[in-house]
Amino acid sequence: MTRKQQPSARIAEHAIITGGSSGIGLAIAVLLAERGANITLMARRPDLLASARDTVQAATRSPEQKILTVPVDVADKAAVDAAFAKAVAENGPCDFLVTSAGVSRPGYFDELPSEAFETSMQVNYFGTLYAIQAVVPGMRKLGRGRIVLISSGAGIIGVFGYTTYCPTKFALQGLAESIRPELVRSGVGVSIVCPPDTDTPMLKEEAKTKPPETEAITAAAKVWSAEGVAKATLDGVDAGRFIITPGWELTWIFRLHGLFLTQLNRRIDSVAAKAAKAAAAKAANADAVDANAKHR
Repeated sequence: MTRKQQPSARIAEHAIITGGSSGIGLAIAVLLAERGANITLMARRPDLLASARDTVQAATRSPEQKILTVPVDVADKAAVDAAFAKAVAENGPCDFLVTSAGVSRPGYFDELPSEAFETSMQVNYFGTLYAIQAVVPGMRKLGRGRIVLISSGAGIIGVFGYTTYCPTKFALQGLAESIRPELVRSGVGVSIVCPPDTDTPMLKEEAKTKPPETEAITAAAKVWSAEGVAKATLDGVDAGRFIITPGWELTWIFRLHGLFLTQLNRRIDSVAAKAAKAAAAKAANADAVDANAKHR
């Protein structure tokens, strides 16, 4: 599935990137700016967008390149439609879309409110869907284009503590697989990227609520830079790949997941059990220390 399955993408003329104010989205924007593309960055916060615009502008190779920022909540379809209409009106037809906006709230399943699941699906899945719906008619008219969905390694295999997040990324896989054969006949390619843990503001935010079992399971995995993932993404797009899995670990997990799911689940269960035992012992130790201190 990682082999070439569609034509290579030409250099983008106008790339729209949701979640473009930081992390992987911003890193991809910088690389596309270096290639000469006009860029529209979309995200919720105007202050972060302003800073991101300066970063991307500094990477442009021509003063004629346009770098536009449009604040938008991707979970709001009407707002997405309006934002994309503005981007096209100012920067021309979109021929390259990157959907990188996302949220994640790790935690124990039975301690997470239903709203956390709803928000995650609304932003991660529907926010991606709305963006794709906004560009497909224009790309069909152009007879070319590339849609790049930023998923996650958690879209390949379910991860302890990520019950609000993993289902949304599995949904992206189904969406990408379904639309690819429909769009390829119009000259529009689709790629889905499954990065490992990446050094982004979202990963730092996740650390605040990760269960100890999750920390233990993910501890051995290499944390990639956003720039490294961005380069792997565009290398994969240039090669015409549908599935892009940066790094050998995720590549092999993707290839072997179906064959060795039982063994993989046993390994995850073992690591989680040990981490839970260690966390319980640490908590008991802390309680004993507190009790001793009160009796002094």
